[in-house]
Amino acid sequence: MKLLIPPPLIGLLTAGAMWGVARNASSFQVEQPLIQLLSLGIIALGIGIELVCVFQFFRARTTVNPLSPDQASSLVITGFYRYTRNPMYLGLLILLLGWGLRLSNPLALLPILLFVAYMTVFQIKPEEEALKRKFGDPYLEYCARVRRWL
Repeated sequence: MKLLIPPPLIGLLTAGAMWGVARNASSFQVEQPLIQLLSLGIIALGIGIELVCVFQFFRARTTVNPLSPDQASSLVITGFYRYTRNPMYLGLLILLLGWGLRLSNPLALLPILLFVAYMTVFQIKPEEEALKRKFGDPYLEYCARVRRWL
């Protein structure tokens, strides 16, 4: 698998697109202090999920590099991985949702749809193919039990 764009960079590009939408569609701006506070909690949740998942990969002594899933040495199927096959990407999605709320513009959430589509087609599906080749039936059984996103 040869992916050229690391998922965190895709997240940053999406965040930039969200900012651009919010800035250029200022007539949709909605200022609510409670939403601003909620956005911080959502951002913290996304960061927390990311950190826990990275720790799980280090503890399992497997690669955390999303561009080289074929170098994985073991399947991580505990913790958040019991509920979603891609909690690191879900954490990034939650971060983007928090950022979208922080921007106080509902239209700023639209690029998130492109993020999910892009990640599914160009990152997750190729990763799944590499992991199927690497781990075979145990990975297929895991896929049958746990959803791709949620």
